[in-house]
Amino acid sequence: MKKIIIAFTLLLTVNSYAQSIFDVARSGDVDKLEELYQLNNDTINAVDHKGFTPLILSTYNRQAKVVAFLLDKNCNINAKDLSGNTALMGICFKGDLEIAKMLIDNGANVNQQNFNNATALIYASTFGHTEIASYLLKNNADKKIKDNRGNTALKHVEMQGNTDIIALLK
Repeated sequence: MKKIIIAFTLLLTVNSYAQSIFDVARSGDVDKLEELYQLNNDTINAVDHKGFTPLILSTYNRQAKVVAFLLDKNCNINAKDLSGNTALMGICFKGDLEIAKMLIDNGANVNQQNFNNATALIYASTFGHTEIASYLLKNNADKKIKDNRGNTALKHVEMQGNTDIIALLK
């Protein structure tokens, strides 16, 4: 019985750290993040009920300092959420060039596909983030990859009518 209580207490403690790290990833409190990392360095790769890691959440919330910290601690840069999206895909949707560069420069897979076969380039193009699309292309993003509907990044951007990105992709 004592072992069960100890195991349950440990599980609650680890879960508390993991839950806290998701809140910290959203809010950008790097000091708290450092504290949580010191208590349990595995929390940087924790996964919540939607499959989000702290890195994915910090990119969605544009927390550049948290992203930098997590990358410095060698988090899983290409982890996928339950839809197959990565941190790079998330920031290509949101549109933060500084964070996109951090991810790409630290080895994010620019051609990784989600469960709809979309890539970071498809997201950046679709949502009109010209500078990010350009940086992806400079870092070997494959503009020929098609999503599950058979559309390339160019086809998506043509539907949006963004002439700057169309020029990049042609």
